[in-house]
Amino acid sequence: MAASATNSVVITITASAALTQYRAVTLAGAVPAAAAAGVFPVLVGAANGDAVGIVVVGTAIGEAGAAISAGALLEVDSSGRYITRTSGTIVGRALTAAGASGDQIELLVIPS
Repeated sequence: MAASATNSVVITITASAALTQYRAVTLAGAVPAAAAAGVFPVLVGAANGDAVGIVVVGTAIGEAGAAISAGALLEVDSSGRYITRTSGTIVGRALTAAGASGDQIELLVIPS
């Protein structure tokens, strides 16, 4: 079954780099550093300078950077993919599981 989401609040930002759909992005429109705070899921991919929607409240689809269990707290890796939190900033909670990197999960956005 494909991941689904309920985007309660979506805002538009300008991409300051090429952005990949379902990965995390900063409010400045850039790919985050590993375990960064203040990141949000991107709804669709975008080129540098394009307007892009990000989810700031609700659930979203995210790309996993590794296997993730449902219910796990999430942080991001240096590519903006979601991974199980070890020591980084919590940015979400996995509502569905991922079996491997590249899988899509539904996550609850936790603003950081």
